[in-house]
Amino acid sequence: MGEPIVLLKEVSKNYEGKTITPVLHGIDLTVQQGEFTALMGPSGSGKSTLLNLLGLLDRPTSGSILIAGTDTTSLSDEMRTRFRGETIGFVFQFHHLLPAFTALENVMLPAMAREGHQTPAMRKTALELLDAVGLSAQAQKIPTEMSGGQQQRVAVARALAMNPRLVLADEPTGNLDTKAGQQVFDLMRHVNASRGITFLIVTHDDRLAHRCDRIVELVDGEIAHDLPNDPLRQTQVV
Repeated sequence: MGEPIVLLKEVSKNYEGKTITPVLHGIDLTVQQGEFTALMGPSGSGKSTLLNLLGLLDRPTSGSILIAGTDTTSLSDEMRTRFRGETIGFVFQFHHLLPAFTALENVMLPAMAREGHQTPAMRKTALELLDAVGLSAQAQKIPTEMSGGQQQRVAVARALAMNPRLVLADEPTGNLDTKAGQQVFDLMRHVNASRGITFLIVTHDDRLAHRCDRIVELVDGEIAHDLPNDPLRQTQVV
């Protein structure tokens, strides 16, 4: 097996205010390239904190975080920002599309932010991604002209715009009805299988979690369970 895409060693996180609040306690976690992993746990268990650390949106209090072989804890803020943009994609519960921009323009945003201007290559890539998520006909529509499920599929396409090795998804189906949520989940599984992109998904939906390759459960800032899963068997049972 090759080098893991995610490697956490003794990662702890405290928040400091009038008092110190420990949130994560010595987390060890390894995620291999191509895995599709569910991260579960009750509210307050540290899921969002862990996702922020993995997405390089925050720094751990102690321990090390390696993403694609790079020790991110030693990177400067500027280097972290560049590395994050080139290596990690994000999908959130609320799609966070810019309302005045078309679907095509929203998908191009990560590349435009890096280059500072639009290029024909960006447009070509964005059109290909919209086609891949089944929305080529919606390319010139703004978010309010699309359904919630369509907007979230645009968000998935945007997350793939920089060809990331890792996609972090925070309750990506939580704001959708059952049918639309299933479509978005199926899309992410297809991307995972066809492109080999690693997905780590925070979800409260047991049915979706049991269609992942692995389920990691956080309780009180510690990994309580970390078990492989057989999504084919679960699909047959359901």
